[in-house]
Amino acid sequence: MRPEPRIRPYRPTDRAGVAAVCVLTALDGGDSRERYPDEELMPSLFAAPYCHLEPELAFVLDDGSGRAVGYVVGTADTRRFVKDFRETWIPRVARRYPEPVTEPRDPGEEMIRLLHTPERMILPELDAYPAHLHIDLLPDYQRRGFGRALMETFLAALADRGVPAVHLGMVTANTAARAFYDRLGFHEIPVPDPGPLTYLGRSTAAAG
Repeated sequence: MRPEPRIRPYRPTDRAGVAAVCVLTALDGGDSRERYPDEELMPSLFAAPYCHLEPELAFVLDDGSGRAVGYVVGTADTRRFVKDFRETWIPRVARRYPEPVTEPRDPGEEMIRLLHTPERMILPELDAYPAHLHIDLLPDYQRRGFGRALMETFLAALADRGVPAVHLGMVTANTAARAFYDRLGFHEIPVPDPGPLTYLGRSTAAAG
């Protein structure tokens, strides 16, 4: 019998697996490699810094053989995370991704500009939701309850730390993701000029 998938804390040996999941889900929930051929880029923004800066809030879905096939990562305090991202994370990746000095010419350069502007994560409308998260699952593990279980694990870890609420930013066009978050009790947070994103939030307290 094949081992059952299980949720466990992130380990440093999961780095490549988490990065692979990120790459395969980073374009509106699908494979991002055609748009972002550098397979280190999207993980350097949306997965690796969380695993490095707050590994205690990183959890993976293990397929039963040790391979990460999904994850949830995040921070308990977005304002502190942005400071740490600026002071600790950017210096680690700046040699590979130097700060742009010209306007972006392609999607990859647009992402590198985002990498160098972590302060974009700080919005006053989100202050009541100090934590934020990113969650991704490979397609074969979606719609099987694993996403909900990952989210519940993360919310419980935040609640244990006394964090009252969490937010996330999702690409508005990703309607499947929006349906998932709606089922988990997230609600929309109005933000002026959100661009392509919708911001959602909820309490960390267990539902019902």
